[in-house]
Amino acid sequence: MNEKENKGGNNDEPNKKFSIWDLPDVPMGQLPPHLQLQKTRVVCKADAPIHTDNISYSGAYASIGVDNSVHLDLFRDNFKVNVIRLTKEDMEFDMIGIDPALANAFRRILISEVPTMAIEKVLIAYNTSVVQDEVLAHRLGLVPLKADPRLFEYLSANDTPNEKNTIVFKLHATCKRGERRTAVYSEELKWLPKGSELIKEAGQADSKPTTYTSFTCSQDMLPEFSEDPISPSEDKIILAKLGSKQEIELEAHAVKGLGKTHAKWSPVATAWYRMLPEVLLLEDVEDEVAEELVRRCPDKVFDIEDIGHGKKRATVARPRDCRLCRECVRGEGWEERVELRRVKDHFIFTVESTGVLPPEVLFTEAVKILEEKCERVISELS
Repeated sequence: MNEKENKGGNNDEPNKKFSIWDLPDVPMGQLPPHLQLQKTRVVCKADAPIHTDNISYSGAYASIGVDNSVHLDLFRDNFKVNVIRLTKEDMEFDMIGIDPALANAFRRILISEVPTMAIEKVLIAYNTSVVQDEVLAHRLGLVPLKADPRLFEYLSANDTPNEKNTIVFKLHATCKRGERRTAVYSEELKWLPKGSELIKEAGQADSKPTTYTSFTCSQDMLPEFSEDPISPSEDKIILAKLGSKQEIELEAHAVKGLGKTHAKWSPVATAWYRMLPEVLLLEDVEDEVAEELVRRCPDKVFDIEDIGHGKKRATVARPRDCRLCRECVRGEGWEERVELRRVKDHFIFTVESTGVLPPEVLFTEAVKILEEKCERVISELS
């Protein structure tokens, strides 16, 4: 045997080099199945998930001729938003074809950067309840207000409170002698469209009395408030409890702010997302084993169907309800029957509003804020 034959060479083509395309199991221009799975899915094993990282490097698959770079046209064609549930309080929708960083950007903007109106200043005229003034003021600040922040301006330190940047509420609650302990609810906050009614202490004896706001017109005369008056979004939030002969009298001034300044300005009770679950049966699970699989899942993801001749088979009926408890893959032999996955670019997004704005409006505002951020970055770089 000569040297070329000993090395596995070819006498006719001695200079031919080895190429990955010579492998028959690598398709031209697309990823092999195992790399496609690693790129697009998180596989949840019984002990820990695998393939959790995102392969975002554009040249990650250059050796097999696959372009992994981001293209705007491709993103535009693949991106989808499907609304699954929409109520007055919350919304659930799917964001498909999006990067986790972008989904997290929406979450952070909803929590901390969508402006709302919240009580910032509390002027307490009388308080004989067991709740201290500062605690009462803190509780008032956390009461969500049904007022569109887009109709108001920010109040800076040098501005005078007026009808464009301030909302005034009045609270006067008493418990008469001999009455049972009574609760003070948020519904007792009464909107003062003409501004403050409390008189400031005069600096000079002959000075004209003034209030704590300078309204030039009544807010209820504006068309946007005439049919939808400003009020707390919930009526039965307990502010304090009054015993016999106790009383609270105060004025609360609400201004526009952001959740990153204080949580009272956050428009959402929660905003969160999770990757779409995929539940696969790797083999036919039948009879007693199928019944055991159904019992194992606390979220009722699996059902049993009758396949005839007295035999039963397990099916995946509700994969979206899977919360990744992994009870179905724990134990000997179950990972060979069931596989749990998560789709990396498909997010189930849930927004729960505090009541200040509908959830669909909150998400639309978050999109506008992210768009402004992108435009600002582009203008600074250009």
